[in-house]
Amino acid sequence: MSPARGGRSGGKAPKGAKSAGPKSSKGAKSAGPKSSKGAPRGKAGPSAGPKSSRKAAAAPRGGTKRAPAAKRGAFPKAAAPAPGAAKGSKPMSSAAKKAVEAKQARHAAASVRKSDRPGAMRRARGEGDRPIARGQAIPRGLGGDQVEGRQAVRELLLAGKRRVREVMIAEDQDNNETLQDIADLANDMKIPVREVTRTKLFSVARTESPQGVLARADEIDDFDLLDLAKRKGANGAPPFLLAMDGVTDPGNLGALLRTAECSGVTGIVLPKHRAVHITPTVTKSAAGAVEYLPMALVGGLPNAINELRAAGVWVIGLDMGGDTDLFNLTVADEPVCLVMGAEGKGLSRLVRERCDAVVSIPLLGELASLNVSAAGALACYEVTRRRLAAKTAN
Repeated sequence: MSPARGGRSGGKAPKGAKSAGPKSSKGAKSAGPKSSKGAPRGKAGPSAGPKSSRKAAAAPRGGTKRAPAAKRGAFPKAAAPAPGAAKGSKPMSSAAKKAVEAKQARHAAASVRKSDRPGAMRRARGEGDRPIARGQAIPRGLGGDQVEGRQAVRELLLAGKRRVREVMIAEDQDNNETLQDIADLANDMKIPVREVTRTKLFSVARTESPQGVLARADEIDDFDLLDLAKRKGANGAPPFLLAMDGVTDPGNLGALLRTAECSGVTGIVLPKHRAVHITPTVTKSAAGAVEYLPMALVGGLPNAINELRAAGVWVIGLDMGGDTDLFNLTVADEPVCLVMGAEGKGLSRLVRERCDAVVSIPLLGELASLNVSAAGALACYEVTRRRLAAKTAN
């Protein structure tokens, strides 16, 4: 047997021998064209074998790894929806956010606001007053540092008793004589006048309707109680004081102050606790009366009544359970102080006990009481009527 026979190219290989040719045994690894899975038809795969060829085919050009594709409907990380947002909703634009904020502000302004409890930290706020804006100081005395309303601001400038820091007027308003007077007075007094948008003015205002104008001034100075007990009115009239016992509604207090100033009251007595002080709503309701009425801030009204009685002032309480009729009051032409009770509760026990007399207003209808501002108006003008009658008789 010739050795050249087994060396032929087409001869059979010995049994069990491995070959690198195309006719290799089953399961044998080969670098031929059929060993590269996934390669394009008619092209030979890489020589690194099937596994390396899969990795090479999956890798992008440049050698960097591709990021996994995002799921359908998912938001990118930078634009994720806010907590509580509807599923699938798109993020709002800046213009849409501003529109939503403006709408929320309008709704908040239109809602009814509850007043602070008496004696709370923000005692400068009462029913009808919005919260004090951020950055503004809480008044520690009588208040009155922010005046709102056309007539109130005008009287503030005309009185000239307090330093006014600035006046803010809303733009795009109809021509009004009162607004023009305010601008002219402020310019004459060299007070800065700022013309702002209605939104800006409303954000600073603390009343529901500032009438397009507000002013910032120094707080109202309080007087000593005994000084008020000796203070005479116009034409030498005896002292005429008005005290508040637990009046917490700023609208009622403002109406009382306006009536008091018109009827000749020479002084106001306000307790530090359980009572509203001079808030923007009070100044607006009073229409400028706070600029002309001296006021005393006392720690407790019962002790203040004792001091007034010791100074020779008659103290008359007004309550629906009074012992005598208001129109039978005989001490009106002497130094007198009228005490108004709280809405619904009337005079407190200690105040009632310390008054020289407690009078009532006759009610002939079905209702059981009058509003405190209406009752105060009747009482103040009854004292004024008697004084005028006594002056005419003399």
